[in-house]
Amino acid sequence: MNIECCQIAQNPIIIIETPIGNITAELYRERAPITVNNFLSYINQNRYKDCHFYRVVHSKNQPNNNIRIEVIQGGLGFDKHPMELKTIEHETTNITRLLHKNGTISMARLEPGTASSEFFICINEQPELDYGGKRNPDGQGFAAFGQVIKGMNVVKNIQSLNSKDQILEKIVPINIKIRD
Repeated sequence: MNIECCQIAQNPIIIIETPIGNITAELYRERAPITVNNFLSYINQNRYKDCHFYRVVHSKNQPNNNIRIEVIQGGLGFDKHPMELKTIEHETTNITRLLHKNGTISMARLEPGTASSEFFICINEQPELDYGGKRNPDGQGFAAFGQVIKGMNVVKNIQSLNSKDQILEKIVPINIKIRD
């Protein structure tokens, strides 16, 4: 009897190193291939070398928003950056079935198809960020692509840092690597 074995592809695991502690996350390439491959390109090409967490959103710093969320946001920053790659196609949560739950990693964007380097991590469930949600008026939601598996305490500590108008008073430098 000849039994052939196949190797099951594992999801990539990333480590986001910060001075506050590390955040470990699993990326779901099969469900969000465009988004995961884009994120991994930034890591593999060392394009995130100057990245940082710079924005924190919580219940107390959104006075003009009826739809409130809780996230920390990182990447290369708001302005155009020389390390930024071209924008990617938007993978909606109704297609990927990856919802914005506690610890979900997702791509920041303005219009659908404008995501590139900026990402955020959810604190608590954030259904208004899913397809059909009302946080973005177009209702397309945001492209979830991974899940924190260790280090949510670090995420919450970053969210609690001093900020003004959602921007951290002191940015948190980060180094992102793929776990071997």
